[in-house]
Amino acid sequence: MKQILPLILLAGLACLPAALAQPNSATPAVDLTNTAASALITTNAVVGTAPGAVVPPAAAPPAIVTPAAAVETAVSNAAPEIATSTNGAASAASHIQFSDVPITAAIENLSRLAGINYMLDPKIGYGLPDATGAPKVEPQLSIRWDNISYENALLALLDNYGLQLIHDKKTGIDRITLKDPLAPPPLITRVIQLKYASVSNMTEAVQSVFTDLKRSKVLPDARSSQLIVVATDPEQLSVDTLIAQLDKPTREVLIETRLVEVDSNPTSSKGVDWTGTLKAQNVSFGNGVLTGTSTTTTPGTTAAGTGTTPGGGYSTSSSSGSSTVSSLVTSLGNGGLNLNTASGMMPEIGFLNADGLHAVLSFLNSSSDAQVVSTPRVVTLDNQMASIEVTRGYPVFNVSSSSANNSGGSSVTYSNVGTKLEVTPRISANDSIWLKVIPEVSSFFGNFSQTTGGGAGGASQVLTAPVFDRRTLTTQVLIPNANTLVMGGLVKDNPRSDSTKVPLLGDIPFLGHAFRSESKSVDKENLLIFITPTIVKETDFQTHSTEFLQSRPDASRPKLIDPDSMWDSSVSHDWSSPAKSATK
Repeated sequence: MKQILPLILLAGLACLPAALAQPNSATPAVDLTNTAASALITTNAVVGTAPGAVVPPAAAPPAIVTPAAAVETAVSNAAPEIATSTNGAASAASHIQFSDVPITAAIENLSRLAGINYMLDPKIGYGLPDATGAPKVEPQLSIRWDNISYENALLALLDNYGLQLIHDKKTGIDRITLKDPLAPPPLITRVIQLKYASVSNMTEAVQSVFTDLKRSKVLPDARSSQLIVVATDPEQLSVDTLIAQLDKPTREVLIETRLVEVDSNPTSSKGVDWTGTLKAQNVSFGNGVLTGTSTTTTPGTTAAGTGTTPGGGYSTSSSSGSSTVSSLVTSLGNGGLNLNTASGMMPEIGFLNADGLHAVLSFLNSSSDAQVVSTPRVVTLDNQMASIEVTRGYPVFNVSSSSANNSGGSSVTYSNVGTKLEVTPRISANDSIWLKVIPEVSSFFGNFSQTTGGGAGGASQVLTAPVFDRRTLTTQVLIPNANTLVMGGLVKDNPRSDSTKVPLLGDIPFLGHAFRSESKSVDKENLLIFITPTIVKETDFQTHSTEFLQSRPDASRPKLIDPDSMWDSSVSHDWSSPAKSATK
């Protein structure tokens, strides 16, 4: 019997290549089991048997060798999984099964397939006497695993039987020893590279999954967008799950706006306005108060000589062809009595002055319409504010008064006046967009003056500051993706009506229209805001290749200026020695 078993084993190995050449076989898998110990491990690259395939001692029943057809079926039904062990070797396993195999034999097979160098701690003491003097019995395994790496299978096996794997970085050998039931779980240090999220936000999220806040910690590295996580193995698994859910690209929203500002200013003026004649008519009569005389001398055509007199006029030696007019100047202004001495009449003639007759006839309608359209577009991240401004800067002068210790001074600041729009989008689960919109419209109204007593020496001074009109509103809406929100209500309507009438005469039927007038005007401003938010998809981005970084200067380009030539150089040349001048 001992001679037949090796022959059967060799025959089975010889049939293995033919079995691997038939991956579509439908023969069911056969477990290698017997009364002593056996194991079956199938992969897409390695087919091995646990120590159960080795001939057991004489006291144990012989092992049953799996036929070639059964091995072929087990390999064809495998679904391999590639994993990386701690030493960097690639391990793959699709089906692992042990049936009544000693734990040391299972550890040996899994360590060999995972590429792990290990040694057993003598304190484990399988087969050695324990505290009671009885030999410590080695556990027997009967397990079945699918789609698991060899390293993970080994770690799960050790953890189930109170063992642990400790890696020695100096020698590269792992030591399998007993776990201390009172010792805390070991800490594992990992560096996690974030793809999209910021380290500041992710640090707080990772700390929320720690169960031992005294030992576990996370350190952010803002320069490289990495997290240094020091935690136990279960906490590390929770951190990986959390980061996989949160570290995703932030969605973006395209904000398209259309700002339509319509200004309308119609005016109407009809009738006869007698304000210039009947309002504040200056009528005066009297001699007035003399304030001086003015004399005007006109030179003749045959003057014998000219000269400058102390009075600033011209004097002549001949009176032929010249005349002199003297007027008395009074202090009454437009009205009063003017005296003319040129006529030689005595007494002097006086004239009564008045503003005269003024009337304005109006019969006209006018209109002024203006429309300003702005279409800014901006792309912003989800839940990040986008600001759009169409403004004009108005200077504001700040003047400081002078004092004994301060000579005073002035500075200029600018106030942006126009249309401002702040939009904050937030994408919901069903691709609807929540918007927070804050529009603001401001305009220059005028200047405001105020007299204060803070001038130099306590004197009063007049300060002037600009006045601005400001209209704003805040709203929050929820609209579907790529739909348009229309906002209005920022309307400024300023109607005005002025009328004039001559008393009594303006009330006469029909004829009264000649003695009254009416003027109407409307100053109206209306601002309409159209906002269209659209969620940006990954397909909306277009790649653009550039060769700028690989470009080199064009050496063949001619020089515009040659500093070594006599024509372009500013250095004087020695004409007596051309060779010396050329090398200068």
